[in-house]
Amino acid sequence: MKQHNVLVVDDEKEIPNAIERYLKSENINVIKAYDGKQALEFIEKEDIHLVLMDIMMPNIDGIEATMKIREDKNIPIIILSAKSEYSDKILGLNIGADDYITKPFYPLELIARVKSQLRRYTKLNNYKEENKEEVITIGGIQLNTISKILMVDDEEKKITPMEYKILEVLMKNPGRVFSAEEIYETVWKEHCINTDTVMVHIRRIREKIEINPKEPRYLKVVWGIGYKFENNRK
Repeated sequence: MKQHNVLVVDDEKEIPNAIERYLKSENINVIKAYDGKQALEFIEKEDIHLVLMDIMMPNIDGIEATMKIREDKNIPIIILSAKSEYSDKILGLNIGADDYITKPFYPLELIARVKSQLRRYTKLNNYKEENKEEVITIGGIQLNTISKILMVDDEEKKITPMEYKILEVLMKNPGRVFSAEEIYETVWKEHCINTDTVMVHIRRIREKIEINPKEPRYLKVVWGIGYKFENNRK
Protein backbone atom coordinates (compact mmCIF):
# COMPACT_ATOMS: atom_id res chain seq x y z
CA MET A 1 0.00 0.00 0.00
CA LYS A 2 1.40 3.39 -0.99
CA GLN A 3 2.39 5.61 1.94
CA HIS A 4 0.83 9.05 1.92
CA ASN A 5 2.89 12.20 2.45
CA VAL A 6 1.34 14.89 4.65
CA LEU A 7 2.98 18.32 4.75
CA VAL A 8 2.60 19.94 8.20
CA VAL A 9 3.26 23.68 8.19
CA ASP A 10 3.58 25.47 11.53
CA ASP A 11 6.21 27.81 12.99
CA GLU A 12 5.76 26.26 16.45
CA LYS A 13 8.06 23.29 15.91
CA GLU A 14 6.56 21.18 18.69
CA ILE A 15 3.26 21.00 16.78
CA PRO A 16 4.65 19.38 13.59
CA ASN A 17 6.67 17.06 15.83
CA ALA A 18 3.56 16.01 17.76
CA ILE A 19 1.51 15.55 14.58
CA GLU A 20 4.31 13.44 13.12
CA ARG A 21 4.02 11.08 16.10
CA TYR A 22 0.25 10.83 15.70
CA LEU A 23 0.30 10.17 11.95
CA LYS A 24 3.30 7.87 11.97
CA SER A 25 1.20 5.36 13.91
CA GLU A 26 -1.20 5.37 10.92
CA ASN A 27 1.61 4.70 8.42
CA ILE A 28 1.44 8.29 7.16
CA ASN A 29 4.70 10.06 6.38
CA VAL A 30 5.04 13.64 7.65
CA ILE A 31 7.11 16.36 5.98
CA LYS A 32 7.62 19.41 8.18
CA ALA A 33 7.83 23.08 7.18
CA TYR A 34 7.96 26.09 9.46
CA ASP A 35 6.62 28.88 7.28
CA GLY A 36 4.67 29.35 4.07
CA LYS A 37 7.79 29.84 1.96
CA GLN A 38 9.19 26.46 2.97
CA ALA A 39 5.78 24.88 2.39
CA LEU A 40 5.64 26.11 -1.21
CA GLU A 41 9.14 24.79 -1.84
CA PHE A 42 8.16 21.33 -0.58
CA ILE A 43 4.99 21.37 -2.67
CA GLU A 44 7.09 21.85 -5.81
CA LYS A 45 9.67 19.14 -5.14
CA GLU A 46 7.80 16.47 -3.13
CA ASP A 47 4.78 14.29 -3.86
CA ILE A 48 2.43 15.78 -1.26
CA HIS A 49 -1.03 14.25 -0.73
CA LEU A 50 -2.39 16.60 1.97
CA VAL A 51 -1.39 19.82 3.73
CA LEU A 52 -2.01 20.79 7.35
CA MET A 53 -1.56 24.56 7.30
CA ASP A 54 -1.21 27.03 10.18
CA ILE A 55 -2.31 30.62 9.50
CA MET A 56 -0.03 32.91 11.52
CA MET A 57 3.52 32.32 10.28
CA PRO A 58 6.54 34.41 9.22
CA ASN A 59 7.68 35.08 5.64
CA ILE A 60 4.51 33.81 3.92
CA ASP A 61 1.45 33.20 6.10
CA GLY A 62 -0.95 30.28 5.75
CA ILE A 63 -3.59 32.25 3.87
CA GLU A 64 -1.21 33.38 1.13
CA ALA A 65 0.42 29.96 0.94
CA THR A 66 -2.96 28.25 0.55
CA MET A 67 -3.94 30.64 -2.23
CA LYS A 68 -0.68 29.98 -4.07
CA ILE A 69 -1.10 26.20 -3.75
CA ARG A 70 -4.64 26.47 -5.11
CA GLU A 71 -3.37 28.19 -8.27
CA ASP A 72 -2.37 24.82 -9.72
CA LYS A 73 -2.88 22.05 -7.13
CA ASN A 74 -6.04 20.31 -5.95
CA ILE A 75 -4.53 18.45 -2.98
CA PRO A 76 -6.58 18.61 0.24
CA ILE A 77 -5.67 21.46 2.59
CA ILE A 78 -6.74 21.52 6.23
CA ILE A 79 -6.28 24.82 8.06
CA LEU A 80 -4.94 24.22 11.57
CA SER A 81 -5.15 27.42 13.57
CA ALA A 82 -5.68 28.93 17.00
CA LYS A 83 -7.98 31.49 15.36
CA SER A 84 -11.42 30.05 16.03
CA GLU A 85 -13.68 32.96 15.06
CA TYR A 86 -16.41 32.22 12.52
CA SER A 87 -14.98 34.80 10.09
CA ASP A 88 -11.58 33.10 10.15
CA LYS A 89 -13.11 29.72 9.31
CA ILE A 90 -15.11 31.19 6.43
CA LEU A 91 -11.98 32.96 5.13
CA GLY A 92 -10.06 29.69 5.21
CA LEU A 93 -12.73 27.88 3.22
CA ASN A 94 -13.15 30.78 0.81
CA ILE A 95 -9.49 30.78 -0.19
CA GLY A 96 -9.53 27.06 -0.99
CA ALA A 97 -9.14 25.03 2.20
CA ASP A 98 -11.14 21.80 2.46
CA ASP A 99 -11.43 21.74 6.25
CA TYR A 100 -10.58 23.81 9.34
CA ILE A 101 -9.43 22.53 12.73
CA THR A 102 -8.90 24.84 15.70
CA LYS A 103 -6.13 24.51 18.26
CA PRO A 104 -5.95 22.91 20.72
CA PHE A 105 -7.16 19.83 18.87
CA TYR A 106 -7.86 16.25 19.86
CA PRO A 107 -5.31 13.89 18.26
CA LEU A 108 -7.97 11.32 17.35
CA GLU A 109 -10.10 13.98 15.61
CA LEU A 110 -7.08 15.22 13.68
CA ILE A 111 -6.19 11.70 12.57
CA ALA A 112 -9.78 10.99 11.53
CA ARG A 113 -10.05 14.16 9.43
CA VAL A 114 -6.68 13.60 7.79
CA LYS A 115 -7.54 10.01 6.88
CA SER A 116 -10.97 11.06 5.60
CA GLN A 117 -9.48 13.70 3.27
CA LEU A 118 -6.79 11.28 2.06
CA ARG A 119 -9.42 8.65 1.21
CA ARG A 120 -11.39 11.15 -0.87
CA TYR A 121 -8.30 12.47 -2.61
CA THR A 122 -7.12 8.96 -3.45
CA LYS A 123 -10.50 8.02 -4.90
CA LEU A 124 -10.71 11.23 -6.93
CA ASN A 125 -7.32 10.60 -8.49
CA ASN A 126 -7.47 6.85 -8.99
CA TYR A 127 -7.99 6.87 -12.77
CA LYS A 128 -6.16 3.71 -13.76
CA GLU A 129 -9.02 1.40 -12.88
CA GLU A 130 -11.29 3.20 -15.33
CA ASN A 131 -11.16 2.38 -19.04
CA LYS A 132 -13.21 5.18 -20.51
CA GLU A 133 -14.06 8.80 -19.81
CA GLU A 134 -17.46 10.00 -18.73
CA VAL A 135 -18.39 13.62 -19.27
CA ILE A 136 -21.50 15.12 -17.71
CA THR A 137 -22.68 18.01 -19.87
CA ILE A 138 -25.32 20.53 -18.84
CA GLY A 139 -25.51 23.65 -20.98
CA GLY A 140 -22.00 25.09 -21.21
CA ILE A 141 -20.78 23.09 -18.20
CA GLN A 142 -18.78 19.89 -18.71
CA LEU A 143 -17.56 17.76 -15.81
CA ASN A 144 -15.19 14.91 -16.65
CA THR A 145 -15.64 12.23 -13.97
CA ILE A 146 -12.35 10.52 -14.82
CA SER A 147 -9.90 13.39 -15.25
CA LYS A 148 -11.93 15.51 -12.77
CA ILE A 149 -11.66 18.48 -15.12
CA LEU A 150 -14.34 21.17 -15.14
CA MET A 151 -14.90 23.05 -18.39
CA VAL A 152 -17.08 26.17 -18.51
CA ASP A 153 -17.82 27.40 -22.03
CA ASP A 154 -14.71 25.53 -23.28
CA GLU A 155 -12.49 27.11 -20.61
CA GLU A 156 -10.93 24.91 -17.92
CA LYS A 157 -11.67 25.99 -14.35
CA LYS A 158 -9.59 24.83 -11.41
CA ILE A 159 -11.62 23.18 -8.66
CA THR A 160 -10.81 21.58 -5.31
CA PRO A 161 -11.69 17.96 -4.49
CA MET A 162 -14.68 19.05 -2.39
CA GLU A 163 -15.97 21.37 -5.12
CA TYR A 164 -15.69 18.52 -7.61
CA LYS A 165 -17.64 16.13 -5.38
CA ILE A 166 -20.45 18.64 -4.83
CA LEU A 167 -20.68 19.34 -8.56
CA GLU A 168 -20.69 15.64 -9.36
CA VAL A 169 -23.59 14.99 -6.98
CA LEU A 170 -25.65 17.90 -8.32
CA MET A 171 -24.86 17.42 -12.02
CA LYS A 172 -25.62 13.69 -11.92
CA ASN A 173 -29.04 14.59 -10.55
CA PRO A 174 -30.12 17.68 -12.53
CA GLY A 175 -33.32 19.25 -11.28
CA ARG A 176 -33.26 17.39 -7.97
CA VAL A 177 -33.14 19.58 -4.86
CA PHE A 178 -30.56 18.60 -2.23
CA SER A 179 -30.63 20.08 1.25
CA ALA A 180 -27.33 21.40 2.62
CA GLU A 181 -27.37 18.52 5.10
CA GLU A 182 -27.79 15.96 2.28
CA ILE A 183 -24.89 17.47 0.33
CA TYR A 184 -22.64 17.49 3.39
CA GLU A 185 -23.42 13.92 4.39
CA THR A 186 -23.09 12.66 0.79
CA VAL A 187 -19.78 14.41 0.11
CA TRP A 188 -18.10 14.41 3.52
CA LYS A 189 -19.49 10.99 4.54
CA GLU A 190 -20.24 12.10 8.08
CA HIS A 191 -23.12 13.56 10.07
CA CYS A 192 -23.72 17.23 9.29
CA ILE A 193 -23.24 19.53 12.28
CA ASN A 194 -22.87 22.87 10.50
CA THR A 195 -24.06 23.69 6.96
CA ASP A 196 -21.88 26.81 6.63
CA THR A 197 -19.17 24.72 4.95
CA VAL A 198 -21.59 23.71 2.18
CA MET A 199 -22.73 27.31 1.72
CA VAL A 200 -19.15 28.50 1.28
CA HIS A 201 -18.32 25.76 -1.24
CA ILE A 202 -21.51 26.47 -3.21
CA ARG A 203 -20.57 30.15 -3.41
CA ARG A 204 -17.09 29.30 -4.66
CA ILE A 205 -18.49 26.93 -7.30
CA ARG A 206 -20.89 29.62 -8.51
CA GLU A 207 -18.03 32.08 -8.91
CA LYS A 208 -16.38 29.59 -11.27
CA ILE A 209 -19.32 28.44 -13.36
CA GLU A 210 -21.72 31.39 -13.50
CA ILE A 211 -21.43 34.53 -15.62
CA ASN A 212 -23.25 36.40 -12.86
CA PRO A 213 -23.08 34.46 -9.55
CA LYS A 214 -25.82 36.68 -8.08
CA GLU A 215 -28.21 35.60 -10.84
CA PRO A 216 -27.16 31.97 -11.39
CA ARG A 217 -28.22 30.08 -14.47
CA TYR A 218 -27.08 26.67 -13.28
CA LEU A 219 -26.55 26.31 -9.53
CA LYS A 220 -29.68 27.63 -7.87
CA VAL A 221 -31.06 27.99 -4.37
CA VAL A 222 -34.51 26.63 -3.62
CA TRP A 223 -35.29 28.83 -0.65
CA GLY A 224 -35.92 26.98 2.58
CA ILE A 225 -35.06 23.63 1.00
CA GLY A 226 -31.59 23.52 -0.54
CA TYR A 227 -29.72 23.60 -3.86
CA LYS A 228 -30.17 22.17 -7.32
CA PHE A 229 -28.38 22.14 -10.67
CA GLU A 230 -30.82 23.48 -13.26
CA ASN A 231 -31.71 20.92 -15.92
CA ASN A 232 -31.10 23.14 -18.95
CA ARG A 233 -29.21 20.74 -21.21
CA LYS A 234 -28.64 21.93 -24.77
